[in-house]
Amino acid sequence: MRGNFKYISPQGVVSRVNLILISFVTIIKILIEHCCVALLYFFSSGSKVEIVDMTHKTKGIVLRTVKYGETSIITTVYTELFGIQSYIVKGVRQSTKKSSGKAIYFQPAAILDMIVYHNEFKNLNFIKEYQWAYLFQNLLFDVVKNTVSMYIVEMLQHSLKQPEAGAELFYLTEDTLKQLDTGSSTLTANLPLYFSLHLASELGFRIQGDYNDQTPFLDLQEGQFVEQKPSHSYFLEKQLASATSQLLSINFYNDLESIHFSRDVRKSLVVAYQNYVALHVPDFGEIKSLPVLQEIFS
Repeated sequence: MRGNFKYISPQGVVSRVNLILISFVTIIKILIEHCCVALLYFFSSGSKVEIVDMTHKTKGIVLRTVKYGETSIITTVYTELFGIQSYIVKGVRQSTKKSSGKAIYFQPAAILDMIVYHNEFKNLNFIKEYQWAYLFQNLLFDVVKNTVSMYIVEMLQHSLKQPEAGAELFYLTEDTLKQLDTGSSTLTANLPLYFSLHLASELGFRIQGDYNDQTPFLDLQEGQFVEQKPSHSYFLEKQLASATSQLLSINFYNDLESIHFSRDVRKSLVVAYQNYVALHVPDFGEIKSLPVLQEIFS
């Protein structure tokens, strides 16, 4: 038996152990690569592999709702956590006692507390639970306030192209709608102007400078007050430029109560601000509620 025993030096033992470890690591790497390839194949081939959807609690502002099937809806919601998302809500249009009145939760501008299923690989997710985060007192029933809310919602919807979360923009929209609900007629009239300017700021193109004798023109293409009159048509001057500078200096909603513009000035400003956002957001599109808003200003 001793004659068949082969002596291995300590150095040889170490070498063999290293070889085994290297082989083991190589096998693990190969397995990981195969798993990654398999996952990519499943995702790219539309396989019915089940992916667990996680639930999350988030606030949401309803932007748009359309009918889906005979009893359900698809709603587009600007969420606090995930940005713009689309959800299927089943059974809210049924005439049963349990479903009666649920469709009202998904009117545009509604502010909801939701528990949602979220899967970033899906275009449509589901809402598990929902309730009012804020119950409007006037906005849904007052024609003027409701028109302003539609303008705010539409401006937001046209400005956001990707489902990216933006907490500050969400809070701006939420606070603006709440102020609109309870505010005076003066605040209501000034809110579309205030929101449009602050929407631009949150999107990354805040107007720079202010109106004075040295910079009396507001160049909407460049987004700043300038010394010389621009060669293009997208600019404001005199009273409109001064009014914009005044609005940009406001930090609190209550200060809007002290600003009194004529109807013609408001109509001109809301068009100018919509054009300003459109100049800086690709494929912005047409704001259908703008003519109605202008009519109300009249």
